[in-house]
Amino acid sequence: MIIQCVNCNKKFEVSSHLIPDSGRNIQCGSCNHTWFYKKTVEMQNSTKETFLQTVPSPEVKVSSDFDLNQIGQLNKEKSNERKEIIKKTNTNKVEKSDFKIIKIFSYLIVFAISSVALIIILDTFKSPLSLIFPNLELLLFNLFEILKDIFLFIKNLIS
Repeated sequence: MIIQCVNCNKKFEVSSHLIPDSGRNIQCGSCNHTWFYKKTVEMQNSTKETFLQTVPSPEVKVSSDFDLNQIGQLNKEKSNERKEIIKKTNTNKVEKSDFKIIKIFSYLIVFAISSVALIIILDTFKSPLSLIFPNLELLLFNLFEILKDIFLFIKNLIS
């Protein structure tokens, strides 16, 4: 049978022989809320199977003597297992500082490519632009020299 917590609406599967017809106190395994539960009309088997296939329910162990301390301890164990799983997944994640370095590096690459493209465009249209900017040839010469120096610097770093 499926029991739904009146506080948090979490659903649990509990064996029907553990709850007498007169009812009993039940504690939610998720929010620890305790309430009195009395059996009502049971769900049909097909509806129950459909529900269990679509909504995974957490494991709830209810003993015949219904010890609240045992259920509380089961909840603590489950939460500890969840915390361990979260810690394991967090260790696999890349640090945020690594993403910042990659982002800065990508901006530098885009800036370098854009600068080279601008220099090539200026060199292509050097003749008509030199009428507007008289010192354009000297500027382009200096920019080409800077690019050569950067290239030599990177080549020396690699070798």
